[in-house]
Amino acid sequence: MMLFGPLLIACIPGICILLITWWLSKKSVSLFVKLLPGLTTIVIAIVLFYIGFENIRGFEGAAYGLFAIFLFLFASSSFVFVRRPKAT
Repeated sequence: MMLFGPLLIACIPGICILLITWWLSKKSVSLFVKLLPGLTTIVIAIVLFYIGFENIRGFEGAAYGLFAIFLFLFASSSFVFVRRPKAT
């Protein structure tokens, strides 16, 4: 439960980030705008990891850390999704 709780909680914003990235990749916007959802997710993950490590500590802090790691994985998959070449 310690592992699956943060994973399931991270799936909600992670799927939203991937959908926003997919929607922006279909539009003709700059690369920075396409990378923006992933960048904000990485910043949020870093802040959550810091809060869990420094302020909360213990098992709940570990849950924050796992949540941040799963958000970081969703953000990195968002970067891969943006950077892959388009099939023509």
